[in-house]
Amino acid sequence: MNWKTEWKPLFWIIVVFTGCFFLPVETPRVQSAIIESLYLVKWYAQEHVLLCLIPAFFIAGAVAVFVSQAAVMKYLGPRANKVLAYGVAAVSGTILAVCSCTILPLFAGIYRMGAGLGPACAFLYSGPAINILAIVLTARILGPEMGIARAVGAILFAVIIGLAMHFFFRHEEAEKAASAPVNLPEETGRPLWQTALYFASMVGILVFANWGKTADQTGLWHAIYSAKWWITSGFSIALGLMLATWFKVGYTRVVIAALPALAAAMIQPQHPALAFTFGVIGLSILSNLKSTRENEMGQWFEESWDFAKKILPLLLIGVLIAGVLLGRPGHEGLIPSTWVASLVGGNSLFANLFASVFGAFMYFATLTEVPILQGLMGAGMGKGPALALLLAGPALSLPNMLVIRSVMGTKKTLVFVLLVMVMATVSGLIYGAIF
Repeated sequence: MNWKTEWKPLFWIIVVFTGCFFLPVETPRVQSAIIESLYLVKWYAQEHVLLCLIPAFFIAGAVAVFVSQAAVMKYLGPRANKVLAYGVAAVSGTILAVCSCTILPLFAGIYRMGAGLGPACAFLYSGPAINILAIVLTARILGPEMGIARAVGAILFAVIIGLAMHFFFRHEEAEKAASAPVNLPEETGRPLWQTALYFASMVGILVFANWGKTADQTGLWHAIYSAKWWITSGFSIALGLMLATWFKVGYTRVVIAALPALAAAMIQPQHPALAFTFGVIGLSILSNLKSTRENEMGQWFEESWDFAKKILPLLLIGVLIAGVLLGRPGHEGLIPSTWVASLVGGNSLFANLFASVFGAFMYFATLTEVPILQGLMGAGMGKGPALALLLAGPALSLPNMLVIRSVMGTKKTLVFVLLVMVMATVSGLIYGAIF
């Protein structure tokens, strides 16, 4: 045996075996942490995979099939105008307003299509961080100055992190730009307005199906929440009409595919996710008919499935690990919440850094970070660390990091994560000193 090449596998075998041999499964906290991880992955599957990730997979697949590489290179490519590229990336993320996991298929899609590293990372950060509803909720619950600081910080972060990533990997980006085709032909199959409406319908389904509940029982946000499934149904009907006409699937097939979803909505109106599930199944069947399997509908499904099988397993593994360490929101894993609260008091460098690191590894569903922070601040968390967690937490998570690494490699992922943590820490220190 050649020890020079085999020592690494042997080392990891010994480490894993030793960990299994001495695994303290009889300890109540370890048992509780394992249960928490299973609860978290169940909650994640129920609340996020169906309503968040599956629409995101279909949107990412559509980007790969229906958005020309020429368009991506023109607006987001390494040779694109910097102001235009970073502006488009930040605005796109703002419109989507999704969580740190839902943004991943969309990021992978544009990055694979040739988007520059800087604009792609700006988009990756802006999607979950610049969430209009979350910022409004932050201002109303944690104070207007916290909401304003979060909004300004998130917008600046998206641009600065993108520019920094481009700077640190400028040589690779220069090689990428040099090897990119100079004049890619624009595809002229479908008018731009049709493609825009097609994407708008899917984004509408994604956004409104996941519209969060607010504390107030009045106002615009609550009104939208009350009508969220009617609005989602409207976007679904619009998508069905586009498939029937522009994609030439036919009205009869679309209606037949939609009947189970309609029946579920009428029989079980209190469980709208059931109708949503049947809608996804119907769309998948439409994409795999003999007459559609070989055309753009079939390609759309194939690309969406490719994203799903590559990303979803990593996300679920990451959620399990995060559950063991940190538990569900409101529950504890291996790390006691009292430790966290005691380490983020005041406005020291350590408190802000710990809040950034803790937020970066913990999984926050959209809007859940606000009540969690409210509880931590009630337990003594400083305002600076609170902002640091707000700027690092929603944009990153352990599952998110695992997928980013599979898309752009270990080195770029480490730099991206460190940039978010460092900037969140500095922002927390400044904010805590002022307020």
